[in-house]
Amino acid sequence: MIPEIGITGQEKLKQAKVLVVGAGGLGCPVLQYLAVAGVGKIAIAEFDMVDETNLQRQVLYGTSDVGKLKSVIAKNRLEHLNSLLDFKIFNIRLDASNSLNILKNFDVIVDATDNLETRYVINDSCVILNKPMVHGSIYKYEGVISVFNYKRGPTYRCYNPSAINKEFKTPQPSQVGLLGVLPGITGTYMANEVIKIITETGDILSGKVLLINICNNTFNTFSVNNIPENHNIQGVEGLKGGNFI
Repeated sequence: MIPEIGITGQEKLKQAKVLVVGAGGLGCPVLQYLAVAGVGKIAIAEFDMVDETNLQRQVLYGTSDVGKLKSVIAKNRLEHLNSLLDFKIFNIRLDASNSLNILKNFDVIVDATDNLETRYVINDSCVILNKPMVHGSIYKYEGVISVFNYKRGPTYRCYNPSAINKEFKTPQPSQVGLLGVLPGITGTYMANEVIKIITETGDILSGKVLLINICNNTFNTFSVNNIPENHNIQGVEGLKGGNFI
């Protein structure tokens, strides 16, 4: 009923194919909202299992799911939300050896991961395949949302050059803490960007990074410069020489 979307937009959602990499704290709300929005085909790339310590933020799972594959449980939950959709799961770790083959069949790629190595793999694959990458990340009270490689716009490497992160260790919630509602808020914004891209509605967060702080209720937007050489990627390398946890 929203005039900017209408029947045409709903049909675009029905025809769309979206891959969500990561079915954890960010991936759960993204998957839920895309499913109920009517996205025709949704794929989940997730190799991990449900852990009890993650349940306060990974809202697709319950205590009875501990030790089970996230991708399988998520698919079952989502089919209860919308049985008309086509769900596919990849129970593998996305890396440079398989990313191009997996990503090539989808229209929009969602980066709901928790480590830099995979983010660079997703970015490089999206650049090569000319796919938009909807990115989200979280830290304590802060959420970051952006869209990379949208219509040849800035890439993740334009925002976060790999050279400065060779020895960077991704901070984990078990070490620094995390307010459980943060990934829900951030993931919902990510789903919103996916829907806007598919329906061609509103302003896309391309060339912009939205930083949300839910502790002090601030919203800041930063610009990202489009660096031409970051589009000249010959192969998927990820972040060589890194040290990740």
